[in-house]
Amino acid sequence: MHNATNSDTAETTPAASPSRSGWRVVDIVVASVIGVATGLVFLFWNNVGYAWFVAADAVTPGLGGVAVGIWLIGGVLGGLIIRKPGAALFVELLAAVVSALVGNQWGIETIYSGLAQGLGAELVFAAFRYKRFGVLQAVLAGAAAGAAAWTLELFLSGNLQKSAEFLGLYFVAVVISGAILAGLLGWLVVRALAATGALHRFAAGRDVTERV
Repeated sequence: MHNATNSDTAETTPAASPSRSGWRVVDIVVASVIGVATGLVFLFWNNVGYAWFVAADAVTPGLGGVAVGIWLIGGVLGGLIIRKPGAALFVELLAAVVSALVGNQWGIETIYSGLAQGLGAELVFAAFRYKRFGVLQAVLAGAAAGAAAWTLELFLSGNLQKSAEFLGLYFVAVVISGAILAGLLGWLVVRALAATGALHRFAAGRDVTERV
């Protein structure tokens, strides 16, 4: 696994001040672009990922959670790139709205999920006071988004009525999927974008280019 300590040390930003925590116009524009783009990814995953979910759940009920991670990636991307309070929540929620508006099998429930998942990721970045944005924070944000999704589905999907065995397996599967498919993959995507120079106006881009 990637050395989280080195990356975590390098990818930091100064303590948030009013000027640094406030959103710039470019932050709003880029966060919106990321949210819409992620929403389009969700449209693809609504078919491919859901098929994987159903197939895995057919093997063992609850195992379908391994396919959930991609639906959680918006919050990770928003938090890692924008690095401002509310970014993770904004991007994940916007992506969910795009997915719901274009059309999917869950309708408005998608927006509730985006809100919960974005909040889960947001809380991790907030816990580090928006000063650390390494692979550790990305993985934790993805895992937290998964835990938030699991919690919402207790009520939204009626999972509260299911067995303890199902809930336990589903929780582990969703959290691991969030950590890997949203957290680790999201971190790798941000680094790849930064290496192209596309994020040169953000600390996320400078973190990579300054080490090259």
